[in-house]
Amino acid sequence: MLEAAVTPISRPRRPGPPPTWLVVALACAGQFLVVLDVSVVNVALPSMRSDLGLSAPGLQWVVNAYAIAFAGFMLLGGRAGDLYGRKRMFLVGLGMFTLASLGGGLAQDGWQLLLARAAQGLGAAVLAPSTLTLLTAAVPEGPARARAIATWTAVGAGGGAAGGLVGGLLVQGLSWRWVLLINVPVGAVVLAGSLRWLTESRAPGGRRLDLPGALLVTAGLASLAYGISRTGAEGWTAAATLGPLLAGLALVALFLAVEARTAAPLMPLALLRLRSVASANAAMFVCGSAMFCMWFFMTLYAQNVLGYSPLDAGLALVPSSLAVVLGSKLAPRLMPAAGARGVAVGGTLVAAAGFAWQSTMRADGAYLTAIMLPGVLMMLGAGLAATPLAALATSGAAPGDAGVVSGLVNTSRTMGGSLGLAVMSTIAAARTAGRATPEALTDGYALAFRTAAVTLAAGALLMWAWLPRTARKAA
Repeated sequence: MLEAAVTPISRPRRPGPPPTWLVVALACAGQFLVVLDVSVVNVALPSMRSDLGLSAPGLQWVVNAYAIAFAGFMLLGGRAGDLYGRKRMFLVGLGMFTLASLGGGLAQDGWQLLLARAAQGLGAAVLAPSTLTLLTAAVPEGPARARAIATWTAVGAGGGAAGGLVGGLLVQGLSWRWVLLINVPVGAVVLAGSLRWLTESRAPGGRRLDLPGALLVTAGLASLAYGISRTGAEGWTAAATLGPLLAGLALVALFLAVEARTAAPLMPLALLRLRSVASANAAMFVCGSAMFCMWFFMTLYAQNVLGYSPLDAGLALVPSSLAVVLGSKLAPRLMPAAGARGVAVGGTLVAAAGFAWQSTMRADGAYLTAIMLPGVLMMLGAGLAATPLAALATSGAAPGDAGVVSGLVNTSRTMGGSLGLAVMSTIAAARTAGRATPEALTDGYALAFRTAAVTLAAGALLMWAWLPRTARKAA
């Protein structure tokens, strides 16, 4: 009777780790928002200009303010995650991104919108490296991690691809403000889920943040990105272009000198001596420089030459969006047999074939052969190549450097895309020579696609010669 009266004391159970799929879903949701906002505003620019009275240069900076802040602060965001906690930086970046989206959607003047877009880019730079680091920390290295990275890559690529379609739907159905305001409820839901289910991780050792290095690399990359953004309007030899480009190169060189001497560098230069890290990031830069321009020129071709509406142009690229997702999901299935290098090279050659096909475009092209099929080839190859390159880059560094390597991967892709788009736009404009006829525009766009195809073919040779045959496990 006495034993029956005793009530056992229940101890609270410690919550177990969250399900892996939930971590992957939250990380991918953050990455989707980051990449979506690179392209979603494009179809809304005319409405923004008429509503807020923006000038033509001001309208350009609606896009550039985000891209420059995003690229310039990426390495700082990656190292901050290593030092202060990946979950914490994920929440900080997502919170800043969401609040900036609200501010941009409610902007009543042009300068308010530009400030909000720059704040969005800063939040994205803090958020983006943590998305990949949280994912790789939650999934052990091997086939499961390759599948998780493939999902992350597919979601990111899908975010960029969906920008035109999502923007067209929102602008046509509601207003330009909703291309920014849509981030608020989505960001709030992801914030709540992340606060509840993500677990914290950080690099051991408790090193301080390398502020001099962070300021130098941020200023250097921002100056380079600004100079690149001026090439379309000023040309490559104008002082307004050369000044920022030279200043950016000097700041990056000074950054490397500081990093070689500081005790706790923002980016340990030893990482660049790792073949997997250096080669994968170089390949990511080359691929980004050629592939990023696809959405830009395909949208212009569809609207300016074939007469599609913004929404119709977005719908026309849906098969390409699905192809990049398919390629990203196929890559980890092919990697065990063909190896990461083989899949990356094969995907790049598939993309090069698509770009070469697209370069045969005509002013009276049919949808099937002038947009759909070459677009599917281009983006199928992009999806196949991105997953093994990201896997090689992240597998080559120690866990304590995972954040900075993730930031470097995103920086390589973003800076490559910015530089490539500027170069391809200059090439297309030179061929067009100020003529606005459908035939002249088609000639300019075709030359840009032909140049991208040659760049990708050269990139495939670079990957075959430099990428390691197998991923190197972190020490």
